[in-house]
Amino acid sequence: MDENEKVEKPSEKKANHYVDNKQFFQAMKEWKIEVKEAEDSGEDRPPINNYIGDCFVKIAEHLSYRPNFINYPFRDEMIGDGVENCLMYAHNFDPEKSTNPFSYFTQIIYYAFLRRIQKEKKQNYIKYKMMELTDVDGTHKNWYKENYFDTSEDIKDPYAKLLNLSETDIENFTPKKKTTKKRKSKKKAAGNTLDFLMEDKNEDSTNK
Repeated sequence: MDENEKVEKPSEKKANHYVDNKQFFQAMKEWKIEVKEAEDSGEDRPPINNYIGDCFVKIAEHLSYRPNFINYPFRDEMIGDGVENCLMYAHNFDPEKSTNPFSYFTQIIYYAFLRRIQKEKKQNYIKYKMMELTDVDGTHKNWYKENYFDTSEDIKDPYAKLLNLSETDIENFTPKKKTTKKRKSKKKAAGNTLDFLMEDKNEDSTNK
């Protein structure tokens, strides 16, 4: 998978055959009534029922099969994050504003996937830097190149290739160097002040 490839956002127009959106909406609507009653009586928020939970899992699993997600080795973690986020924010769904819970929770899962991808890339970047720091003379880098990849491939950075990091990923995670302005020393600043005063004194004596 090309890391620089644009991630395709889930489309609302694509029909799904694994979640009945009308039935899903009705279940969410009924659950929201229970949530409102619990809040009014000061009780804990009721858990979602099995049907709603099953919808969350199905949406997450099918979204993970999209071409822009399927090749990641941590796909199970992505699915887990997506379902967890749905459970955390299910109460925010408002049946009065939307009748499409499928699209609503697909978006939640989609962004949970993106966050997991960034998290995993950051961990891989840390591994990448550790491999670079311990490989002073480049011996390990050559070993990886010879044993993990086709020798006919022109691989500039086998560590990045091994950890599935693009040049853009490395650039984004590399800490930016802080630029500090040079401060004038107190001595130099004092000297400049004295020079300024001396110039004023000379101008006064000339005017006289």
